[in-house]
Amino acid sequence: MANTPQAKKRIRRNANRAAINGARVSRIRTFIKAVESAIASGKKDDAAAALKAAQPEMARGVARGVIHKNTASRKFSRLTKRVASLG
Repeated sequence: MANTPQAKKRIRRNANRAAINGARVSRIRTFIKAVESAIASGKKDDAAAALKAAQPEMARGVARGVIHKNTASRKFSRLTKRVASLG
């Protein structure tokens, strides 16, 4: 258990940051799911629009340090390829 005031403050701060970061990751996942559902429905225009909205969200997650740069790049690349393959 934390004894010093600074350690207690760190525990509070870490809990707050974890909640904020969890919300950020969840938001990114929601945008990705929107793209995937548009792909599943076969609507290329909707999928392209959803992808265009998801890309800055993923970039923001990278900038904030909640997802790794290569992870975001990989996800964006795979989604782009799937959208492009739609008729």
